[in-house]
Amino acid sequence: MYWGRHIPYAVADRIPALQKYKIQEDKHISNADWWKCFWGVLKCHFLFELPLMLGFHPVAQLFGMKVTEVPFPSWSRIAAETGLFMVLEDAFHYWAHRALHQGNLYKMIHKQHHEYAAPIGMCAEYAHPLEVLILSMGTLLGPIAYTAVTGDFHVFSMLVWSAVRTLQAVEAHSGYDFPWSLNKFVPFWSGADHHDFHHQNFIGNYSTSFRWWDFFMGTEGKYHLVRARQALAKAEKAHGVAAAPIKRVDSKNKVKAE
Repeated sequence: MYWGRHIPYAVADRIPALQKYKIQEDKHISNADWWKCFWGVLKCHFLFELPLMLGFHPVAQLFGMKVTEVPFPSWSRIAAETGLFMVLEDAFHYWAHRALHQGNLYKMIHKQHHEYAAPIGMCAEYAHPLEVLILSMGTLLGPIAYTAVTGDFHVFSMLVWSAVRTLQAVEAHSGYDFPWSLNKFVPFWSGADHHDFHHQNFIGNYSTSFRWWDFFMGTEGKYHLVRARQALAKAEKAHGVAAAPIKRVDSKNKVKAE
């Protein structure tokens, strides 16, 4: 599913008409960097994520997770559980991700993920093994805690939640903001536009699912100002008017003209 979710964006990279929806239009990943990311993610999947997934099931079963029981939970219940896990994971991810931007944690662990300032969907899980372990806890601890409290959780619900989380992570790193992207219909959804700004500027916008933690904690920086100026510049360019200077945010949250 991870690789399949990346395919539409890989196809979009080869369609000129869709390049206007690419957030960093002038930035394209080189073949060398593409293969570096590919092999890095593949190694991460088999050496680190697979053991985590295999270890999750016996632990969750100890707390009462159902595996072979039928019938499966209703779709309404699965939707409610998935929504709960998304909120819990988003809170965990915000604070863990923000911590990984501090001092040696960034230099020794998180810096690898930021090798791609203009990410593609495949970059979502290109990360240091310790980062994979830390951030995976946000995905796994919610279901384990839920199972421990309710004693009524099915492995099928876990599969759905894992799929949703995977789709969300790849979309956030896709580098594309389409008119049909979810953030156009759900205002508090982060999406690629919100998270791409984080990769471009290396600071702020620490959430990847919802925007509320960044909003309430004041970590969006100059995101809205810069996006507004970029939109104005695109509009002026489309109408043949001299574009106003596009601005970026440096590592100290200061806006600079380009």
